[in-house]
Amino acid sequence: MRPHQWVKNTFVFIGLLFGHAWHDPHLVMQAVIAFAAFCLVSSAIYTLNDIVDIEQDKQHPKKSKRPLASGSVSISAAILLAAILGTLGLVLAYAASQTVLIILIGYALMNVAYSLKLKHVVILDVFVIATGFMLRILAGTLGIGIPPSQWLLLCGLMVTLFLGFTKRRAEIIALAEDKTAHRKVLEQYSPVLLDKMIGITASGVIMSYSLYTMNAETIRIHGTANLIYTVPFVMYGVFRYIYLLHHQNRGGDTAHDLVRDPHMLIVVGAWVLTTLLLIA
Repeated sequence: MRPHQWVKNTFVFIGLLFGHAWHDPHLVMQAVIAFAAFCLVSSAIYTLNDIVDIEQDKQHPKKSKRPLASGSVSISAAILLAAILGTLGLVLAYAASQTVLIILIGYALMNVAYSLKLKHVVILDVFVIATGFMLRILAGTLGIGIPPSQWLLLCGLMVTLFLGFTKRRAEIIALAEDKTAHRKVLEQYSPVLLDKMIGITASGVIMSYSLYTMNAETIRIHGTANLIYTVPFVMYGVFRYIYLLHHQNRGGDTAHDLVRDPHMLIVVGAWVLTTLLLIA
């Protein structure tokens, strides 16, 4: 079920923060339910993905220890678990709103297609990963009645593309000569190509967020022109993540990297706290 990956579903709460809706109990409850729905459905998808990738995972230095690849859990038990998780997740999504249900169904179908085919298509595979994060943002905005900001969506896209390309780069570093045995699409990537894409998306993250903080509409909505002072936190986080990728062989698991690195924990916490103080 990979509960440590549920940290990715916190993207659902971004709308509450930047939509000034944290004081509305009804919207907060809807966002919490949507978060729980994404956790259950994403866990169902992780389970299905492990079923599809069982042979490749057996050849991976870390993934070979997963329950299915190691043989400690049967495929029939995994299918049953995925069905239960998926059903409960969709029920919760409907409890949040019909829009959240539609978004979550789209998320599930896209990820099934990713597991079966799209993860083998170079570049598109990363865009599918990024789209999953964007759907989380939409569930926490459009899904609960908060109009999504164009700047919010642009920043979210840049961040998720950056994380997607760093994930592929980390896989190449970790797997070395056996990279294609585990993930076929890695044959289409090279370190130089991925480093260029990481550089472009990292620049996109910093520039789009910086322009967002200085945008007249942003200043009007939040009632402050001081969000520009949160940009250094974003820059440090991006640079630290690139450092972890190249010097500590991390980046393959964003959720783990965020909670294991004290620098990342501190900078993310400082960004959240500073942003809340400025806009609240």
